[in-house]
Amino acid sequence: MVNADIEIETLAEFDQVVARGSLSGYRIQSVNLLERTFALLSADTSAAVFLGCPMEPDASVKVRADGALVFPPVPDLPFNPYRGLLYTPEELFAGLPSGYEATPDAQAYAWFQETKADGDVFSSMLRSIHDDAISDALDEHLAGARVVGVMGGHAMSRGGTDYRGAAELGRVLARSGLMVATGGGPGAMEAANLGAYLAPAPDEALPEALELLAKAPSFAPSVSDWAQAAFAVRDRWPGGGDSVGIPTWFYGHEPPNAFAGHVGKYFANATREDGLLARSTAGVVFLPGAAGTVQEIFDSATPNYYASRGEPAPMVLVDRAHWTEHLPAWPLLQALARGRAMESRIALVDSVDEVPGVLASMS
Repeated sequence: MVNADIEIETLAEFDQVVARGSLSGYRIQSVNLLERTFALLSADTSAAVFLGCPMEPDASVKVRADGALVFPPVPDLPFNPYRGLLYTPEELFAGLPSGYEATPDAQAYAWFQETKADGDVFSSMLRSIHDDAISDALDEHLAGARVVGVMGGHAMSRGGTDYRGAAELGRVLARSGLMVATGGGPGAMEAANLGAYLAPAPDEALPEALELLAKAPSFAPSVSDWAQAAFAVRDRWPGGGDSVGIPTWFYGHEPPNAFAGHVGKYFANATREDGLLARSTAGVVFLPGAAGTVQEIFDSATPNYYASRGEPAPMVLVDRAHWTEHLPAWPLLQALARGRAMESRIALVDSVDEVPGVLASMS
């Protein structure tokens, strides 16, 4: 297994390692080395791996001669398949004033739509490399964190009571020291990320932010207006708290929200779903949702049922009527859990106000 200590993901890290005289055995990931030709010519680069690192031709010839593996940057792609770090909202929404269609997020989705069914192994390889790089970056970012997943539907309107409740939940969880992780999209996911973002701010910031956001209650009909309202909130309260969003271009018609401090966006939805739930080791909260949220409930229940990830992670379903009458997932979850270790780690509550206490009791 490759140790993360041998990964170099920034120019500063590269300079620190080079100062010690050898890059042998290191993995240099998406670092622009065009201005580091002398360092590359001077250092031992045997058994090094360069992933998407621009470098001058003579430097490339030399490191290859040393025995290094060089995976060059891929031209004309709207994303970097070798990236070493998670996305930021600013990166995904760069160019937003010219319209959402001009942003890297929209361009990556357009590329995915063009290539997902063309049968080109090169395109599918690029998607796989990118998603693996995102998983690696997520593991590094979340190392040591107590992560709680908040799942819920994308249709929740910014102006509604449910959206406010999800935001208040995200804020409470973040203030308790948990890292909030969501599916990274609109609706309930955005609300939870918003609450975590405003956790360091005074309490009155949340109702003010909700009022600003209500001017663009949904990403339809205009993603641009919806996203610009979010960035107006970020400008009003800069330097917010961290949380993670894990969206997917598989559902690229749903844009990522701008309140997750770090975004791990995937092409493969199955990899994204499993990774999000597996990393929510402090528990998962399921707000009202539809088919996607039901899928997440049982994607989470399966490893708990078989104890394939060790001790079952807590699962809390919110809104008794929704999960027992409208979409009766709770009775089936109870039946699965009966007599197993997970039985004491599932709960059904009426409102988000009960969630923190229930999570704490099960943890």
